[in-house]
Formats: sequence, C-alpha cells, structure tokens
Amino acid sequence: MSEAKNGKPEASTEGSDYTKRLARLETSGIKRFLPTQAPYRWNLKRLRLGRVLDVGCGLGRNLLNCGPDSVGVDHNEHSVATCRERGLTAYVPEDLAKAPDCGPGSFDSLLCAHVLEHMDEALGADVLAQYLPLVKPGGRVVLITPQEAGYKTDATHVRFVGFEELRRHADKAGLTVARAFSFPFARPVGKVFPYNEFVLVGTKAG
Repeated sequence: MSEAKNGKPEASTEGSDYTKRLARLETSGIKRFLPTQAPYRWNLKRLRLGRVLDVGCGLGRNLLNCGPDSVGVDHNEHSVATCRERGLTAYVPEDLAKAPDCGPGSFDSLLCAHVLEHMDEALGADVLAQYLPLVKPGGRVVLITPQEAGYKTDATHVRFVGFEELRRHADKAGLTVARAFSFPFARPVGKVFPYNEFVLVGTKAG
C-alpha cells in the first residue's frame, strides 16, 4: 500500500493480493456461465496486431488472444508468474530488457489495456515512452481504458482516461490516430455498463 495525498492509504497494483483479486474477478458472477470475453477477443483479433507487446498484461487475459509469439510485461511479479503458468511469455520490466527477442523494433504492435487509469498522466506518458521503441516503425499502438461505470469498480484507479486523455497520450507519444471508438456498446452505455471501453488505435511514426 502507498500513502495518498489525503493521508489515506491507496490501493496498489503490486503484490500478491492484487493478483488474487484479478483471478477472482475472472470467474465471478455471470462470467462463470457465459463466454463474456468473446466480444473482446473478437475486437483484438480483428485489429490484426501481429506480434504484440502487452504492457501491463496482468494475468494474461488479453495476451491469450494475441499472436502466439506475443509477450507481456507487468510490474507485478505474481501476475507475471500466473501468465507463465498459463503457458504465456511474460516478464517483469527488468527481465524484458534482457530478453534476446525483445529489442528495439521487435514487435508489430503495443497493447496497453486498462493500465493508464492506474497512474497519473506523467507516469502514463513515461510508460508509453519506455516501451514504444520496442515497436517497429509504422507499428500499431492500441490504448484501452474503462468508461464511467468500469472506472468506479476498482480502488486502484486514480484517473479517468477518456477519449480526450487518450488523444493527449497519443499526441505526446507521436502517434497518428487511426480511429477511436467505444466498445462493445455505444458511448452512453458506459455510464451504466462496467465493461464498456474507450479504444484508441494509433500508428507509430515510420
């Protein structure tokens, strides 16, 4: 736990407790009975992202739906361990930097899904700047964040990141925005449906 500015403890995305929470959420409620991830799998596959670097990969929910040679990176060593138990390739940042097949320009795309809302704008920009060199020139960058209802579900969310904020991140990273859309439902649904997402697809300069 870290100390917030108001003196109250902040929830953290580090440590085994957060990993356990993610694991519980994967099989909670309606998710036990219905293939709720199907629309999101379809959305990733239709983007044709090739070899993906999944930044903030968590337990590998999205990484499972990326190309077989895709790689995840996460600062939570427990989440990385879970990814590996699932047969995925994932690293903590220090180990990614030493991986022989993960150097500059090694990836077709970068995916940053449900990460930027966990950090302030400056840190979010730093994270993107850290990993963008690993994407080939002309490669794609996909940024995904929760809408209002989803934002309220997690105590580790510190900043609402909508279309305006995503475009600001894209501009700072030097990306050309190809499209930005609400998924899986129209934008107003995000105020009541916790799984509606903002999606921005950009292209790295060639």
